[in-house]
Amino acid sequence: MCGICCVVTLCSQRAICGFFNEDILYRLRRRGPDSSQQLIKTVPDLSYECLFSGNVLHLRGVVTTQPLEDANNNVFLWNGEVFNGVHVGDQENDTKVMFHHLGSCSSEVDILSLFSSLRGPWSFVFYQASRHSLWFGRDYFGRRSLLWQFGTEDDSALCLTSVSACAESANRWQEVPASGIFKIDLKACARTTSLSLTLFPWKHSCTERAVEEIFINVLDQVSKDLPNHVCIEMNESRQCLRAPVIPLNKTISEASGECPGTNISNVIHPVSVETLQGFLAEEHKKKIVHQFIDILSEAVKRRVLSLFRDEDQEVREAPSMPKRKAHIAVLFSGGVDSMVIAALADKHVPSEEPIDLLNVAFMRKKQDKQKDTTKKHTNQEVQLDLLCPRESCQDLGDKTAAHLPCFDVPDRITGRAGLKELAAINPSRTWNFVEINVTLEELKKTRQQCINHLIYPLNTVLDDSIGCAIWFASRGEGFISNQGELKPYKSLAKVVLTGIGADEQLAGYSRHRVCFKKNGLEGLNKELEMELDRISSRNLGRDDRIIGDHGKEARFPFLDEDVVSFLSSLPISEKADLTLPRGIGEKLLLRLAAKELGLTASTILPKRAVQFGSRIAKLESNGEKASSTTAD
Repeated sequence: MCGICCVVTLCSQRAICGFFNEDILYRLRRRGPDSSQQLIKTVPDLSYECLFSGNVLHLRGVVTTQPLEDANNNVFLWNGEVFNGVHVGDQENDTKVMFHHLGSCSSEVDILSLFSSLRGPWSFVFYQASRHSLWFGRDYFGRRSLLWQFGTEDDSALCLTSVSACAESANRWQEVPASGIFKIDLKACARTTSLSLTLFPWKHSCTERAVEEIFINVLDQVSKDLPNHVCIEMNESRQCLRAPVIPLNKTISEASGECPGTNISNVIHPVSVETLQGFLAEEHKKKIVHQFIDILSEAVKRRVLSLFRDEDQEVREAPSMPKRKAHIAVLFSGGVDSMVIAALADKHVPSEEPIDLLNVAFMRKKQDKQKDTTKKHTNQEVQLDLLCPRESCQDLGDKTAAHLPCFDVPDRITGRAGLKELAAINPSRTWNFVEINVTLEELKKTRQQCINHLIYPLNTVLDDSIGCAIWFASRGEGFISNQGELKPYKSLAKVVLTGIGADEQLAGYSRHRVCFKKNGLEGLNKELEMELDRISSRNLGRDDRIIGDHGKEARFPFLDEDVVSFLSSLPISEKADLTLPRGIGEKLLLRLAAKELGLTASTILPKRAVQFGSRIAKLESNGEKASSTTAD
């Protein structure tokens, strides 16, 4: 994983300094702490100049400094992982492999074919010297961040970067749309001293829509957010990238219970693990569940083994801690998404290697405790949201106290329960359950100094809450149990697995139930299709910037191309049944998979968003809506 940056200026030397400053370099180096290097390419005859900055987090093969430059003056910046589609040997570095393939491309078709074949997350910048072309873009889901900012009409320039420094510039940063890949003809732009982009969009090979319609829709979508002086056009030959996943199956069978409101919760109440066993008695259902497990397991395997392991390295920072270093961490709430990811990681991570389970909790406010004593709970809510005793946590230092009841938030409680389930599945594995406790003081300080800049250009209350929770969780500084006592611990794992993508594909959010009640399965299908279409702009760029700030890489097994294609091939009735109660109907297929993997109570936990499970939403709750901007 890397922090990459490219600045192109057509007519002004000071444009590079205006875009590329110490603040941006600092943020890029946090993403790529193992190597940092800059390269400037000047073409006096055409009056354009390019600065390339590569900041590398070493994960595969030998350490490869970026930017790469070859004998033909081509330059390459790569922030990605090749998991399939292009062969990368066990000892090879995928940056070098990709650059070699790009250097062999003799046409636009070759470049498009190469990127169409890739499986895995990526963003890149490629300067093709012989054609004075600059290529750049993000993968189909936008799993790697790439931002752009344009200069003024009088000072034509462009900056592409993994992360910006701040939001104070008059020219707003935006995420590069994951609509395809872009090309700039620098020779033509230098002559006119104006920027013009050419787009090569993604296209499903079996789509029924005409290519021209796709081009018009994508062009309209991308161009509406560009400055007026920046032009964008489709390539003249109407070439496209092949989408790496199949379109969503929207088939609705008569037997699938399309009618909203057909709630049969009374038939199977209360919800229990035994309920899932009844579904698995059906041969057809069990076959699909095992197909899903196999495909998701392979996705996890690719993400935990595509990693350089320094076998002799031990953790020497704390003598009381385990001697073996964990290379893999999981963002862990104890919910079914993170439980399945952890259980599958256990199948592939070397048995002697610990796995870090990162569990974040924000200190509960005093008034929350008082409200809880009078609040009426259902039996399940009592179990998942234990009352916090009245002792005050206000004097808690950031690094001092290991465990106080004011951190017993819902995700901490389900996390501890999930740890016991995982230990029962594999008692010989060292599971480092990292209790990450965040005080209000530390939250306010870190948000202002750091997290706001990483979330940007997103700026809603929801982005802020989720961003803060993920930042503290992925930092991995907390406490683990050592011989029955909680002691300080810092996760050194460079790879962080996250369960994002499960809710979007398996109808896990409460809004999916609302949609189903209003519009039936047809409406639900449209909603799920929209979820994947917007996941690049809504979630993934933000999460990549947040996790990458710790010199760690986010990996998303549920968004593996094979997993997405498999789930897209199934009718909605095989994935979820929202006529069933919460804790069963949403993400039904995943819950059945969890049951088959040997998990128990976690298989029927209802969906709980991280901002509520970690209690960050309550810590600073002031009646704001999730969609409100943080500047409001």
